Amino acid sequence: MKTGKKYNESVKLVDKSKLYDPKEALELACQTAKAKFDETIEMHIRLGVDSRHADQQVRGAVVLPNGTGKTVRTLVFCKEDKVQAALDAGADYAGSTEYIEKIQKENWFEFDVIIATPDMMGMIGRLGKVLGPKGLMPNPKAGTVTPDVAKAVTEAKAGKIEYRLDKTNIIHCPIGKASFGADKLLENLETLLGAVIKAKPAAAKGQYIKSCVIASTMGPGIKVNSSKVG
Repeated sequence: MKTGKKYNESVKLVDKSKLYDPKEALELACQTAKAKFDETIEMHIRLGVDSRHADQQVRGAVVLPNGTGKTVRTLVFCKEDKVQAALDAGADYAGSTEYIEKIQKENWFEFDVIIATPDMMGMIGRLGKVLGPKGLMPNPKAGTVTPDVAKAVTEAKAGKIEYRLDKTNIIHCPIGKASFGADKLLENLETLLGAVIKAKPAAAKGQYIKSCVIASTMGPGIKVNSSKVG
């Protein structure tokens, strides 16, 4: 695989055999973010669980103290009486059947997060085939199915992220932008890791956090010593 000059320069800064303390790793990740845009810093946590078993699922949501640096567009599915509250809280779109039809007929996806009241889930179920693969289906565990749409919108806008295991038992999450600097990123990293540790399933045996790697969008992976967190 051919890699670019900037990436090759960044690779030289990282010792692949070393487990870095979290702050040092984040300083390095910011240093290796050499692209012309403000790169996202991502965290990849490998867990000692088996995602094929229902009792070993790890999923939830957490509000990062310093946000993600990304503007989150929210769509709220609710009845007429809650539309105004959703819009007042900062929702980009709020309504019911008109948006369901827009997604179905126009293949419209001008949003990043869907929030829904429980009474709308029956109707939204029809969109499962298109929303599911994109990871957009509202879910009570992620706090996106709730009667309190205003609170959910506020949290989504403030930097709430959802974490969940993929098929290879890894959680992938953004923890901010390189421009945040190591201190703010560290607060976000500790918040996310703390939430994942709290969500440890009772059925999980042996070492829970197998490895933890951070990387900027275009930069190399940096191994983090997760036992030094908090």
